[in-house]
Order: sequence, then C-alpha cells, then structure tokens
Amino acid sequence: MHKKGILLAGGAGTRLYPLTQIVCKQLLPIYDKPMICYPLATLMLGGLREILIISTPKDLPMLKDYLGDGSHLGVRIEYAEQPKPEGIAQAFLIGADFLGESGASLILGDNIFYGKLDFYRAALAVKYGASIFGYQVRDPQRYGVVEFGPDGRAVSLEEKPQVPKSHFAVPGLYVYDERVVEFCRSLKPSARGELEITELNCLYLERNELQVKLLTRGMAWLDTGTQSSLLEAGNYIATIEQRQGLKIACLEEVAFRVGFIDEPQLERLINRLPKGEYRDYLRLVSDEGRNPVRPEAEE
Repeated sequence: MHKKGILLAGGAGTRLYPLTQIVCKQLLPIYDKPMICYPLATLMLGGLREILIISTPKDLPMLKDYLGDGSHLGVRIEYAEQPKPEGIAQAFLIGADFLGESGASLILGDNIFYGKLDFYRAALAVKYGASIFGYQVRDPQRYGVVEFGPDGRAVSLEEKPQVPKSHFAVPGLYVYDERVVEFCRSLKPSARGELEITELNCLYLERNELQVKLLTRGMAWLDTGTQSSLLEAGNYIATIEQRQGLKIACLEEVAFRVGFIDEPQLERLINRLPKGEYRDYLRLVSDEGRNPVRPEAEE
C-alpha cells in the first residue's frame, strides 16, 4: 500500500530555551547539520518521496527557506501549520487532505535513528494495521512504554507511566494504514488537552492490528529535546563521522544513493554549494558513483 511521510516539527521548544528563542528548534545543529536533516533522511531512506512537514506558524518560514519544495532532492515536500501543540496524533488531522487515501509514516522532528533501517522498510511494506517500535531505555517513565506478554506480543501501552511495566520505550517513528485519519477523528483529548499517539496505537492494539518490533542493540535512537541530549547526539554523530569518514543524514547523498536523483542532478547540487568540507565530501560521493559495496549512510 502506498504511504506518505509526515515529519512533525512542532512545539515551542521550551526545554531548549533560550536557544529556541532565536531559531527554530529543528534547525539547531546536530554536529554538522540542522536537526531536521536526520528525521527527513530516515523517511527518504524508507523510500518515501511525498512528505508533509508540520510546524508552528513562527518556524514554518525558516523550514521552507531551508528545504524548499524538495525537488532538488527528488522528493515533494509540503508544509502545514500546527498553531499550538495539541498532541502528536493531531498531525494526522492536520495532514488529512495531504494523506487522502494513503497510509502514513510519522516521525518526530527531534528523533534520530542510526543503523540498518531494514526494520523500517519492512514496516512500510505491511499493507494492513500499524507498526511501532520498542527500544530499551534506562528511564522509560519519560516515554510511551510498551508491555509484553509471555508470548512476546504487546499487551498494553502507557504514556509516561510513573511505574513503567517494561524498559521498552516507543520511539517517535510510526507506520499506519489508510484508516489512521478515521481513527484519529474518534480520539478525545487527554487530561493534558492533547490527542495522544499512545491512544491511537491502543486502537490498533485492541483490534490485534498493531505490530511492535524491538530494535536491536546495533540500532541507535536518540531524541534531542533537551540541552544535554542535544550535545550527546552531536558528539555521537561527530564520533561516527570522524571514525568512518562517512556523513550521516547528508540529504544530497541519501537522495543519490536511494535513486531519487541521478549523477547529473547531484553534480548540479554540488556546483551550487559554497567551497568547504561539505562540498568536498559530496564531490567524493559523486566521483565514486553509486557503489553497492560501500554502505549507505543510514540513520
């Protein structure tokens, strides 16, 4: 089933104040690239070419100025406003016209995934139901938490529980079939006044139509909503890039390696870049060509 991508880059970024007083949260640097490059690269590596970016009225102009319509990357990017944060699931109501009869994959704008993304592509290929993921964390009370039964199947989901029933948090990456908008319209705001993504997932779980895939220890998931996590993510990306000589979430490279743009298009992008290390890196990518022996820069 055809699926479209939604990148939710909303919120006031209050936990990152005063940084977010002067610049959009999703344009803060994670080492050598703006934060939004990382979730956008994940959607692209999943093969998604139609993407809706949802953000605040204040931040949307900056995001549009940076990414444009996406045509230079071989994708189509549209934009929509979330006037105030009223829950992650609200993104599907805002994006209802964009989605039409398609399924959807939603990623949060401050989530970074690094490692083999086969688990994500497999979830996108599922035609019916929903897929979420589980990642072991030390402090699950900060997240949505999934509980498993003796047979390994998910039996409950809770949003930021005081007493978590497991150490498996649900990362900000979700995949749904074409019923997602219909299900979201049936949700009622929580005590926080938000349409909770956990409640949406529970609707699928109650129908026995929710897949929960545990991410392996070789997969890294980082969220960058606080100053300390922002710094940790930047240091992590820097360590990997400097060790391997490969860039993570270099959008031009991702577009080239997944076949969204060809060599002449990549060359035109390179020629428009200012001289520097980023341009030199893309020159190496172009000179090498699409070499299947070399690993993709997966996030």
